Amino acid sequence: MKRILITGGAGFLGSHLCKKLLAEGH
Repeated sequence: MKRILITGGAGFLGSHLCKKLLAEGH
């Protein structure tokens, strides 16, 4: 269960970070 939360959290943060970088034009 904890492993799923960590993986899900990392995936969520990763996608959010990608969107932020794309929005800034990187």
